[in-house]
Amino acid sequence: MKKVLLMMAGWLLTMTASAQGENKVYQFDKPLYGAAYYAEYTPTDRLDEDIRLMKEAGLTVVRVGESTWSLFEPQDGQFEFAWMDRIIDALHKAGIKVILGTPTYSIPSWLAAEHPEVLSQTWDGGQSHYGIRQNMDLLNATYRRYSERIIRKMMEHYAQHPAIIGYQVDNEVEARKIDNPDYFEGFREYIKQEFGGDLKELNRRWGLNYWGMNINRWEDFYDRKGVTNPSYKVWWERWNRKVTADFLNWQADIVSEYKRPDQFIMHCFMPSFYDIDQVEAFRQMEYPAINVYYTMQNGQDGQWISYSCDFMRTVSRSHNFLITETNAQGTGWSSRNQWPPYDGQLRQNMYAFLSGGANMVEYWHWSTLHYGQETYWRGILGHDGKPNRVYREFQRGAKELEKIGDRLVNLKKRNRVALLFSHDSKHALDFMPYTDRDQYKVNMMYDALYRQNIECDILPVDKPEMQDFSQYDMLVVPSLYVATDELLRKISDFVREGGEVVMLFKSGYTDYDNAVRPVLAPGPLAEACGFTYQEYSSINKLPLKPNGIGAADNTVNTWMEFLQLTTAQPLGTVEHQFFGQWPCITENQYGKGHLIYIGTVPSTDLLYKLIARAADRKGIAIVERQYQFPIILRSGTNAKGRQIHYLFNFSYEPKTIAWPYPASQSLLDKQSLAKGQNITIEPWGVVIGEEK
Repeated sequence: MKKVLLMMAGWLLTMTASAQGENKVYQFDKPLYGAAYYAEYTPTDRLDEDIRLMKEAGLTVVRVGESTWSLFEPQDGQFEFAWMDRIIDALHKAGIKVILGTPTYSIPSWLAAEHPEVLSQTWDGGQSHYGIRQNMDLLNATYRRYSERIIRKMMEHYAQHPAIIGYQVDNEVEARKIDNPDYFEGFREYIKQEFGGDLKELNRRWGLNYWGMNINRWEDFYDRKGVTNPSYKVWWERWNRKVTADFLNWQADIVSEYKRPDQFIMHCFMPSFYDIDQVEAFRQMEYPAINVYYTMQNGQDGQWISYSCDFMRTVSRSHNFLITETNAQGTGWSSRNQWPPYDGQLRQNMYAFLSGGANMVEYWHWSTLHYGQETYWRGILGHDGKPNRVYREFQRGAKELEKIGDRLVNLKKRNRVALLFSHDSKHALDFMPYTDRDQYKVNMMYDALYRQNIECDILPVDKPEMQDFSQYDMLVVPSLYVATDELLRKISDFVREGGEVVMLFKSGYTDYDNAVRPVLAPGPLAEACGFTYQEYSSINKLPLKPNGIGAADNTVNTWMEFLQLTTAQPLGTVEHQFFGQWPCITENQYGKGHLIYIGTVPSTDLLYKLIARAADRKGIAIVERQYQFPIILRSGTNAKGRQIHYLFNFSYEPKTIAWPYPASQSLLDKQSLAKGQNITIEPWGVVIGEEK
């Protein structure tokens, strides 16, 4: 009883302080550095030992609770919190901050046994069973009722605990092919609303007369199983994204009823998730989060980290975000892909996240599991629970953050280039592929920017609020296959007003319903592109005729559009007796700007040169492009208004380069850095300079 009274007194003091002063969401004064922590997973009680090791390592934050519904509620209506109280109280005593998860992504066995209807059915004919996580129908009323109850019980119990700085709602949520009857009925109602109940309009826009698939009564609207119509399928994916966003916002609303003003709400997703609307899902979250796993050892290049950060900044209200999971050692649901980091790589990647705007880096997870599906998804500690090489490298990074973290936190960026990402186009190209390989070449386009040290923002342009390009000088556009006329006009206007655009094939081909426009391609883009076309062909690898682009690998492959020029100038034409009749790469001056259109799949080097050609006209990243991968440069403005520059060496050999920026101080060793001064970056190392 005494313990409870003391705890309540502590909570009361925290609440009073908040009311008197800090009545706003949690503010980061330094980046947080930590790991997911699951004391309930360890075969022996080692809570005290774990916390001792955490303190010695300099760990500042842990994430708990998102997988523990079955422990919080072992039987229907029986709630037990004492086991977690012990963990959070001990962490608080040690000064370690806590993010508490709602446990809705892994349902307890009694719920599946008593209410099997909560388990998901899938549109490809599957039926989920108990024994794995994320096996539920997100719209099921029973699942929602029980989820709400456990969330409210948890919040009633924990909301005022002084250790808790934020709440994670669910975990890595996505639709996962759900097609339960209620889920389909929701889709039907969604379409009915979107089309104003007009079945004739629906049949017309989706072309449902084809194969006699037209719908004459809403009661006859058929579910996703077996559907071949591309319009139906792209709208179904929009529904999936809406459901996941609505589900997260529903949870956020519940948590908001209880949380303190100084606590935040977050959710984490994977950068490869394409059936979640990140803009809408994170609308209520100041610090959204992402789980980033990447290749280590010789394959470590920082690209996936950078891509994830560039995406997260644009969907975050604060333009800062959290990393809730990333590699500590080897990963995988088996032991086949064990690639732990070389010396220096863990620390290097921590700084790579911070250079993109992250305010927290957490590893998944603290200690390696001894049982379960992720036995070989290794944490900071190994199976023996003892300090090791990775632990010591974490410790080194943590000590550095303690000294210089206030110079690195809350980094802001003002990039001049935007890469336009389209969920709709990605799905639509997958539905009707043009190759046996990757259909939506966003990674290819991003890589051409990244390896040339051209920083960018990633805009999910299916959302109208992401279609303001006024702050940018250059747009890079992977195949914008599905797009509204309005979006295409905005891109055209951007060029006319002086912007530079590099655009990939198949852009502008279908409308918002994923139906091919009944006009010459590229439809509304024709004037800005300076050509039209009717024909296209699959191709093998073909050389281009000599041109002024200067690519060492002057080849194209896979796909080619037969571009018939109006105002555009040819940049690339293949050496071929037939295909050589038409250019496949063009450049058009339109108004004050230019649009480079790549109507084929270019070689890597050719794409780099085309990107650089557009960047040169705007003077973009001139300094940074003196260097290319494995030297990667990232910059931003810190909370003190100073320019921060990160220089990474993603290789196993030391690299000596000239400091390319104004006079700065090296934050890691306090040395002065003069412009043009030679500096050496160690293998898998980083130099961080703050301008004076």
